[in-house]
Amino acid sequence: MQTRYLLGNEAIAHGCLESSFDVACGYPGTPSSEVIDVLRVQRERTYYVEWSVNEKVALECALAAAWCGVRALCTMKHVGLNVAADPLMTSAYTGVTGGLVILSADDPYAHSSQNEQDSRCYAHFARIPCLDPSSVQEAHDMVKDAFGLSEEFKLPVLFRPTTRICHSKGDVILGDISTTIRKGEFVRDPRQYVVIPAHTRVLHKKLNEKQPAIKKRLIELGYNTCMVRGEKAVIASGIAAAYVQEILPANVSFMKIGAYPIDEEWLKEFVRMHREVLVVEELAPVVEEVVRQVAGSVTVYGKTDGHSPYEGELSAAATARIFNSCGFETAVKFPEQSPAAEVPPRPPILCAGCMHRPVFYAMKKVFRDGIFPSDIGCYTLGLQLGAVDTTICMGASVTVASGIMHSGEERDIVATIGDSTFLHTGIQGLLNAVYNGAKLTLVILDNRITAMTGHQPNPTTGLTAVGVPTPPVSLEAICRACGVSLVETVDPYDLVGLTAAFRDVKERPGVKVIIARQTCVITARRAGLKRGHYQVDQDACTSCGLCIKFGCPAIERVGEKAHINDLCSGCGVCTHICPAAAIHREAGR
Repeated sequence: MQTRYLLGNEAIAHGCLESSFDVACGYPGTPSSEVIDVLRVQRERTYYVEWSVNEKVALECALAAAWCGVRALCTMKHVGLNVAADPLMTSAYTGVTGGLVILSADDPYAHSSQNEQDSRCYAHFARIPCLDPSSVQEAHDMVKDAFGLSEEFKLPVLFRPTTRICHSKGDVILGDISTTIRKGEFVRDPRQYVVIPAHTRVLHKKLNEKQPAIKKRLIELGYNTCMVRGEKAVIASGIAAAYVQEILPANVSFMKIGAYPIDEEWLKEFVRMHREVLVVEELAPVVEEVVRQVAGSVTVYGKTDGHSPYEGELSAAATARIFNSCGFETAVKFPEQSPAAEVPPRPPILCAGCMHRPVFYAMKKVFRDGIFPSDIGCYTLGLQLGAVDTTICMGASVTVASGIMHSGEERDIVATIGDSTFLHTGIQGLLNAVYNGAKLTLVILDNRITAMTGHQPNPTTGLTAVGVPTPPVSLEAICRACGVSLVETVDPYDLVGLTAAFRDVKERPGVKVIIARQTCVITARRAGLKRGHYQVDQDACTSCGLCIKFGCPAIERVGEKAHINDLCSGCGVCTHICPAAAIHREAGR
């Protein structure tokens, strides 16, 4: 046993190492990414780990491994579970032999996501157990239990940490890393693994029959607990349970829900001991709905009566306000917080020297009245440059572009998508666009890495998750195989060539693809690649401000003149923008 100060995701990864898992598959997505990032670089035990091309692929690979009797982990963020929903639903029918844990990290308040969906709803939908940790220590402990629970009931188990768990730090009591190594063996059983209708009907009945035993076992594991102390009670789940425990009055009963499904009879017995019950949970009213079903004449407060919000993150202070709103007065006080005066806003911004910025600049210059569907990635920040009109989900840029074009819209349509996102779910959209006769331009922003989620490799990188060299995929070949005849690769730092390429495809019919390829500036810096540093000739500068409008954080105004600071990465694009030719590479740098 040892105690270490760990990030939540590090604690989860260590819990997996202690659980003697054998296979890990996932697609990077904040706040889940660090789990596999930790697992892919450790050398303390042997197992297989991969970054898959999308979450559906990851879950299918992990499920197959679990069929073979080994323990498998599959990681993603909540929106990735939508992509994996097809195999998720059927995996509950087929079941598993070895333990299968599906980590779906939720993101209340949408810190880095396009929605705030609640993965607990998927677990309810699929009828599989769901574990919902309330602390970093509990996340470490729960993921270990999840593998055993999966093997006990022969079902996948959904593990649902949230951003506040994944990215918080705390002291964690760790166990020893397991040295167990398994070798998988697939045992044929078509009635279990071939889900034709005749088999499915039987498997569904068996899945339903497992539910009562699962509910009892979750209480025995100690993740669903209760304590009776008065006529009022609070029921909380996940991180909200930790906030409640900070402020709970001594005369108020408490129930903590850390695992699902909930045993209704056990819940009813607790609820009906009280006159009033408050349910505190983030996002969907998953617990509250069950409480209201068993409450009888007991008064229940929560989301559906407006006392608790449906959206956003909770905190101890927000939980105290919920308490006070329904008469559960707490003695703990939280002073009102207000930001310091005159602090300037700091919105997210593309890095100095980011290859995406000149692409958006050239797009806007050539397609002045164009429509610009985009996708999920760093390049979504092109919104600040006026070059992002839509963003929905992974891979949607080209399909949205097709739909806008087929609606009868006559303006030019230019979609943007990253290399990893294109491989994730963009290929099918491109294939569909060509097949159905769309007219649009697709720009693949190829920075050779999955940058937004922490610089994980992907099939264009030439390295696997564990650093083994592998043939890099050819985006050009994929696009041509989809039926695109005009595929052009350009260097986004060559603003003249980039602009010319856009002008060339502007009037061409059909679907055109431009691949803008340049190594991510952060990856380049980490690799020690230096392009020099640029400076502004103050005598030649006319203070026109065009370089400032370009939006690079390395270019700022000092007095009336432009100035290039130490953030400069040496891309040199600004030299093409300045009409006075006042920007030059600095000698000796």
